[in-house]
Amino acid sequence: MELRHLRYFIAVAEEKHITRAAERLGMQQPPLSQQIRALERELDVQLFRRKPRGVELTDAGSALLADARAILSHIDRAFATTKRTARGEQGAISVGFTSSAPFHPFVPRTIRAYRESFPLVPLTLEESGTTELIDQLRNERIDAAFIRTTIANQEGLVVIPLLQEAMVLALPHAHILARRASANKALPLKALADETFIVYRRHNGPGLYDAILSACNAAGFSPRVGQEAPRIVSTLNLVAAGLGISLVPESLQRMRMDGVVFRRVSGAAQPKAPLYLASRRGETSAAVQRFLGLVTRTAQTA
Repeated sequence: MELRHLRYFIAVAEEKHITRAAERLGMQQPPLSQQIRALERELDVQLFRRKPRGVELTDAGSALLADARAILSHIDRAFATTKRTARGEQGAISVGFTSSAPFHPFVPRTIRAYRESFPLVPLTLEESGTTELIDQLRNERIDAAFIRTTIANQEGLVVIPLLQEAMVLALPHAHILARRASANKALPLKALADETFIVYRRHNGPGLYDAILSACNAAGFSPRVGQEAPRIVSTLNLVAAGLGISLVPESLQRMRMDGVVFRRVSGAAQPKAPLYLASRRGETSAAVQRFLGLVTRTAQTA
């Protein structure tokens, strides 16, 4: 028995007439009659009683009709699911990000756009440090990651630069530099030479850590690091407690944390916080490919 035999049977059962069923199926009446008789022989039951002006189902035929409809409905759903998955419209995707990445509006905007475009694809989010995110990518526990640093060993990975974000100075609200400069006036980096810096732990965020050290070195001094915070939000908490100053991505100003003020910095080498998208090379999942394509297109127009 083939699926087409069930479709023939259902058409005859619903039309209650061989000729009308044949017209509906786009075939001639004699071949359809032969197929129905062949189905009855295979099942060794009578499915229809022939009447002068059509046919009617036997009890056996009625029993088959319900199951035949269920079988074809299940097959149709399976085919539809397969096609949606191949188009990237169904499946699942897991996206990682460093703790500072989602503060930039680009990240939540692209995730929201993806969810609106592909509502049938469950999307889970995972926050972690860059090193852990790369390990999870390689071990296929996540499918893509927004990170703040490029990767030295990119074997098996693709790391796409998305944008460069300015970094700003985070100061305790009572700090002399906060009183000396207004929100609209930039402070020169060299004015920070005698300050104690609070930085995001290098193991978790080497990109931001190295950007701060590089900018300070270009301004003529090596920063004195007092604390290394495990999370970018913890960095601002320590600044608010008066334990030092920090340079953070500009988008973190959206937090408006009590006890912290932000100031722009000036100098020959402006510290920048890059944002990258990392994924596995040769990714075969259509859902993941759709996500990667949406992110890169959005970055090009940002």
